[in-house]
Amino acid sequence: MNSIFETQSLSDIHKEITEVYRNYSYPWVIGYSGGKDSTVTLQLIWEAISKLPKEQRTNPIYVISTDTLVETPVIVDHVNENLRLINQESKKQELPFEAHKLTPKLEDSFWVNLIGKGYPAPSSIFRWCTDRLKIKPSNQFILDKADEHGEVILALGTRRGESSTRDQVMNKYLNRGHKLSSHSQLPGAWVFSPIEFFTVDDVWQYLMQRPSPWSADNRQLSSMYRSASADECPLVIDDTTPSCGNSRFGCWVCTVVSRDKSMESMIDAGEEHEWMTPLLNFRDWLAETQDPENKPAQREYRSRDGRIKITDTGKLRYRTYTLEFSKEMLFRLLKAQKDILKYNIDYELISLDEIKEIRRIWITERQDWEDSLPDIFDGIMDKRVKWGKNDFVTPGANETTLLKELAEERGIPLKLIQKLIDAELMSKGMKRRHDIHKTISKVFREDWRSLNEVLNEAEKRKIASDQEELKEAV
Repeated sequence: MNSIFETQSLSDIHKEITEVYRNYSYPWVIGYSGGKDSTVTLQLIWEAISKLPKEQRTNPIYVISTDTLVETPVIVDHVNENLRLINQESKKQELPFEAHKLTPKLEDSFWVNLIGKGYPAPSSIFRWCTDRLKIKPSNQFILDKADEHGEVILALGTRRGESSTRDQVMNKYLNRGHKLSSHSQLPGAWVFSPIEFFTVDDVWQYLMQRPSPWSADNRQLSSMYRSASADECPLVIDDTTPSCGNSRFGCWVCTVVSRDKSMESMIDAGEEHEWMTPLLNFRDWLAETQDPENKPAQREYRSRDGRIKITDTGKLRYRTYTLEFSKEMLFRLLKAQKDILKYNIDYELISLDEIKEIRRIWITERQDWEDSLPDIFDGIMDKRVKWGKNDFVTPGANETTLLKELAEERGIPLKLIQKLIDAELMSKGMKRRHDIHKTISKVFREDWRSLNEVLNEAEKRKIASDQEELKEAV
């Protein structure tokens, strides 16, 4: 691609932006990640709008940044400071910009799903994190504004030529002959890409020659990129956006890629980022759980809803992490949290609200009758938490031991009995108990075969598959 400045001047680009702004009475939403592309997009729009007379600057412009709560730590302060400056300078310059930091709901957070519910570490074929951590928060904000104002203009820092995947996404939204294209998954949203035809050199040329209008430091941004050979994470509004696993501006826990080269580069760059070593070690250990050889020892052979999956070739699909392995994950995460405190770094890996939600899930959904989380937390962290009496009345460790003995004597799965007892306890005190029958029925419909029975079936399927393959070969 040739430089955009060979065919357009900066004034031409500003004019195109102001034309869109004045011709449509919709509010704007700008996706801002703190990276180079989103920074250029915001800065171009800021410069263009600031040239308009005050009476024409009537459409609100919302700058949104989605914090997954597991972002690469170095970028968190960078983005937070920029959001603060954007709001400060917008008010001072009497501009219509308003910055918002979005976060996932507690039930959608990474640790609640990974450690609480036992979801496996994200992979290229099961990237469950993207929807919960990025798509939902940003889409909800956009849809809320569309409902409030009728329609919105979504300004994105996407560029041609970055990757074939991104080009396909842009083609999907492109309506030739118009500066705006309708978004197929967000009713009432119109997509505007001011830097669509910028090259990477155009981006850096602009940033190095034009000072930030909200008083940030673009040279500091350049320095951040030089310390890690990676790109940024765009605003994610659908599941076609590529993984940001290699990104300087992605999540530090990302296991979609085999290695986090960005975090490795930051740590290798000098002592300033040495404190991130415990994070990298945890991330690499988590990635090892995707090794097929490790799965039988770490994961359930039944899904959360009690289903068992065996392929036609006899391969058993291992599902969520076991409760015991989830406990080990929490232990290691809290250990990493404590280790970074030695570097005098005040960075929270997991919030107390997430820890309490994990505890609730373990007790009510995963039959952790021993209520083991407080002991894990108190055994590592120096601060003490008033856990209080659990809101959910459940048996304890002694009852678990006794029930296990009785279940083994009668050849009944322990978890089956525990789930039935939990169903009864959860409905205790209700005036209407009709849902208890649905819950009990659902529990009985789960596949309660033992692991040995399941493995025997898997072996039979494998033998049958091998024989069929041999027949076809003959």
